[in-house]
Amino acid sequence: MSANASRSSALAASLGIDERHFALPGERRFAKAIEDGLDLVEEAIDRELRFADGLADVSGRYLLEAGGKRVRPVLALLTAQLGDGATPGVVRAAAAIEITHLASLYHDDVMDEAALRRGVPSAHTVWGNSIAVITGDLLFARASRIIADLGIEALRMQADTFERLCLGQLHETAGPGEGDDPIEHYLGVLADKTGSLIATAAESGVRFSGADPALIPAVRAFGERVGIAFQLADDVIDITDASATTGKAPGTDLRAGVATMPVLLLRRDAERDPEAAALLARLGVADASASSSAKGDSEFLAAVAELRAHEVTARTIAEAHRWARAAVDALDPLPAGPVRRALTEFAERVADREA
Repeated sequence: MSANASRSSALAASLGIDERHFALPGERRFAKAIEDGLDLVEEAIDRELRFADGLADVSGRYLLEAGGKRVRPVLALLTAQLGDGATPGVVRAAAAIEITHLASLYHDDVMDEAALRRGVPSAHTVWGNSIAVITGDLLFARASRIIADLGIEALRMQADTFERLCLGQLHETAGPGEGDDPIEHYLGVLADKTGSLIATAAESGVRFSGADPALIPAVRAFGERVGIAFQLADDVIDITDASATTGKAPGTDLRAGVATMPVLLLRRDAERDPEAAALLARLGVADASASSSAKGDSEFLAAVAELRAHEVTARTIAEAHRWARAAVDALDPLPAGPVRRALTEFAERVADREA
């Protein structure tokens, strides 16, 4: 298990699920099965992120050793309880999914020019952009090799997910086209960049545990919707002073010119509200081509605090809750029991998370 995870419960450490909801003996065995499965996944990741090259070993393990909640592997292990649990296929798929996620972080930090990740300097600030990008590519290659051992359908699932990750980044970078609604465009980006990999994690638990494949559409819909809610919560976290837990300074995404949901809502309001337009100007993100690089730190942080108190932030939280409820609705085909209850609690908590 990762160094920053609570050994007492993977469900609590990764998904924020209250252990008291799993107090009966059978439910404790359920939670223990996920903990034991996560140990196997961690062993697989550790084994796979070793290369026959000194620099690749160091750079490829850098963000792994910085920590992480392992949300995606735990979701795979959780949905696997609908079948035979942490089978070798589930463990390999969960490891590949986490390595894919790690790879995407190397690339994201280069594109966003992020200084920190998981409380440590981002890889590109340590080794430069080229090595950070190539390291991300190495991790994507390693994840594909792991998945290839699980068969052609698994490889197709991985390729489709990788394609969506790339399309999400492409569309985020390019921005909405002429006639596109910026908010709908942004939600599509979140579905691709965040929702797709969470959906694949949820699918993998069903697919490789021998569970009923008829449940795959439901868990995929859950994963994509909860991923959108997860990222909308991140948009709020970005403008709070949560650096002690996130390792990021307030407004990191805004400084990088990323138009998060509060900014998109503020831009919409600014068409009829001069005060909203003035706040956008103070943030330095008055239009889609702007970034906040010209602002002094104290002035910028004051504007970020004002944005946090603005009603667009409350609307962003409400939107996160709406997607979380939609995720729960997708679970209707699942049988009653600890899996469905845990997924429901995760969705209900994700919109209110603070880190």
